[in-house]
Amino acid sequence: MALMPKRVKYRKSQRGKIKGNATRGNTVSYGEFGLQSLEGGWMTAETIEAGRITIAHAIRGEGKLFIRVFPHKSVTAIPLETRMGKGKGEPEFWAAVIKPGMILFELGGLPEAAAREAFAKVAYKMPFRCRFVTRRPSVG
Repeated sequence: MALMPKRVKYRKSQRGKIKGNATRGNTVSYGEFGLQSLEGGWMTAETIEAGRITIAHAIRGEGKLFIRVFPHKSVTAIPLETRMGKGKGEPEFWAAVIKPGMILFELGGLPEAAAREAFAKVAYKMPFRCRFVTRRPSVG
Protein backbone atom coordinates (compact mmCIF):
# COMPACT_ATOMS: atom_id res chain seq x y z
CA MET A 1 0.00 0.00 0.00
CA ALA A 2 1.21 3.50 -0.83
CA LEU A 3 2.42 5.86 1.88
CA MET A 4 -0.02 8.36 3.37
CA PRO A 5 -0.36 10.17 6.72
CA LYS A 6 -2.36 8.42 9.47
CA ARG A 7 -4.26 11.64 10.11
CA VAL A 8 -4.02 15.28 9.05
CA LYS A 9 -5.34 18.52 10.47
CA TYR A 10 -6.94 19.51 7.15
CA ARG A 11 -8.03 17.04 4.45
CA LYS A 12 -7.49 19.44 1.55
CA SER A 13 -4.35 21.52 1.02
CA GLN A 14 -3.56 24.40 -1.32
CA ARG A 15 -1.11 23.88 -4.18
CA GLY A 16 1.60 26.27 -2.96
CA LYS A 17 4.80 27.30 -4.73
CA ILE A 18 8.14 25.51 -4.64
CA LYS A 19 10.67 28.32 -4.17
CA GLY A 20 14.41 28.07 -3.62
CA ASN A 21 16.66 25.13 -2.85
CA ALA A 22 16.31 22.64 0.00
CA THR A 23 17.97 23.87 3.20
CA ARG A 24 16.99 20.77 5.19
CA GLY A 25 17.31 17.15 4.13
CA ASN A 26 20.00 18.02 1.59
CA THR A 27 22.89 15.93 2.97
CA VAL A 28 23.42 12.17 3.16
CA SER A 29 22.80 11.39 6.85
CA TYR A 30 21.97 7.70 7.33
CA GLY A 31 23.67 5.71 4.56
CA GLU A 32 26.85 6.16 2.52
CA PHE A 33 25.21 6.98 -0.82
CA GLY A 34 22.14 9.01 -1.78
CA LEU A 35 19.90 10.05 -4.66
CA GLN A 36 19.56 13.84 -4.77
CA SER A 37 16.92 15.77 -6.72
CA LEU A 38 18.14 18.49 -9.08
CA GLU A 39 14.68 19.96 -9.75
CA GLY A 40 11.62 20.72 -7.69
CA GLY A 41 8.21 19.14 -7.99
CA TRP A 42 5.73 16.73 -6.45
CA MET A 43 6.60 13.10 -5.89
CA THR A 44 3.50 10.94 -5.47
CA ALA A 45 3.25 8.14 -2.93
CA GLU A 46 3.10 5.70 -5.87
CA THR A 47 6.41 7.05 -7.22
CA ILE A 48 8.07 6.62 -3.81
CA GLU A 49 6.78 3.03 -3.65
CA ALA A 50 8.01 2.35 -7.21
CA GLY A 51 11.46 3.61 -6.21
CA ARG A 52 11.46 1.45 -3.08
CA ILE A 53 10.55 -1.69 -5.05
CA THR A 54 13.18 -0.94 -7.72
CA ILE A 55 15.95 -0.52 -5.11
CA ALA A 56 14.81 -3.68 -3.27
CA HIS A 57 15.13 -5.64 -6.55
CA ALA A 58 18.49 -4.07 -7.37
CA ILE A 59 20.21 -4.65 -4.00
CA ARG A 60 18.68 -8.15 -3.52
CA GLY A 61 18.47 -8.01 0.29
CA GLU A 62 21.96 -6.59 0.82
CA GLY A 63 22.60 -3.25 2.48
CA LYS A 64 20.06 -0.93 4.08
CA LEU A 65 17.63 1.43 2.35
CA PHE A 66 16.51 4.74 3.86
CA ILE A 67 13.56 6.63 2.35
CA ARG A 68 14.03 10.31 3.19
CA VAL A 69 10.75 11.71 1.80
CA PHE A 70 7.14 11.29 2.94
CA PRO A 71 3.94 12.35 1.13
CA HIS A 72 2.26 14.88 3.45
CA LYS A 73 0.41 16.88 0.80
CA SER A 74 -3.07 15.87 -0.37
CA VAL A 75 -3.74 16.65 -4.03
CA THR A 76 -7.39 17.06 -4.97
CA ALA A 77 -9.16 16.56 -8.29
CA ILE A 78 -12.67 17.38 -9.50
CA PRO A 79 -14.46 14.69 -11.59
CA LEU A 80 -14.42 15.17 -15.37
CA GLU A 81 -17.26 17.12 -17.01
CA THR A 82 -18.22 18.88 -13.77
CA ARG A 83 -19.42 22.47 -14.00
CA MET A 84 -17.73 25.34 -12.20
CA GLY A 85 -18.83 26.38 -8.72
CA LYS A 86 -19.34 23.09 -6.92
CA GLY A 87 -16.38 23.52 -4.59
CA LYS A 88 -12.99 21.89 -4.27
CA GLY A 89 -12.63 18.26 -5.31
CA GLU A 90 -11.88 15.26 -3.11
CA PRO A 91 -8.30 14.21 -2.27
CA GLU A 92 -7.09 12.07 -5.19
CA PHE A 93 -3.54 11.17 -4.09
CA TRP A 94 -0.78 12.11 -1.64
CA ALA A 95 2.47 13.76 -2.68
CA ALA A 96 5.78 14.82 -1.16
CA VAL A 97 6.92 18.35 -1.98
CA ILE A 98 10.46 18.09 -3.36
CA LYS A 99 12.84 21.04 -3.54
CA PRO A 100 16.05 21.04 -5.59
CA GLY A 101 18.88 19.48 -3.56
CA MET A 102 16.71 17.18 -1.44
CA ILE A 103 17.96 13.65 -0.71
CA LEU A 104 15.23 11.19 -1.75
CA PHE A 105 16.74 7.78 -0.96
CA GLU A 106 19.88 6.59 0.83
CA LEU A 107 21.74 3.29 0.76
CA GLY A 108 24.28 1.88 3.20
CA GLY A 109 26.33 -1.31 3.46
CA LEU A 110 26.88 -1.70 -0.30
CA PRO A 111 29.83 -1.14 -2.65
CA GLU A 112 29.65 2.11 -4.61
CA ALA A 113 29.23 0.38 -7.99
CA ALA A 114 26.14 -1.53 -6.78
CA ALA A 115 24.64 1.62 -5.21
CA ARG A 116 25.29 3.64 -8.37
CA GLU A 117 23.61 0.98 -10.51
CA ALA A 118 20.58 0.77 -8.18
CA PHE A 119 20.12 4.55 -8.08
CA ALA A 120 20.41 4.77 -11.89
CA LYS A 121 17.38 2.48 -12.16
CA VAL A 122 15.46 4.54 -9.59
CA ALA A 123 16.37 7.91 -11.15
CA TYR A 124 14.77 6.73 -14.38
CA LYS A 125 11.41 6.42 -12.58
CA MET A 126 11.57 9.81 -10.87
CA PRO A 127 9.53 12.76 -12.26
CA PHE A 128 12.59 15.07 -12.16
CA ARG A 129 16.34 14.90 -12.75
CA CYS A 130 18.39 13.29 -9.98
CA ARG A 131 22.06 12.65 -9.26
CA PHE A 132 24.13 10.18 -7.26
CA VAL A 133 25.83 11.66 -4.18
CA THR A 134 28.10 10.25 -1.47
CA ARG A 135 28.50 11.11 2.20
CA ARG A 136 31.07 13.85 2.79
CA PRO A 137 33.81 12.93 5.27
CA SER A 138 33.27 14.74 8.58
CA VAL A 139 35.79 17.50 9.29
CA GLY A 140 37.07 17.84 12.82
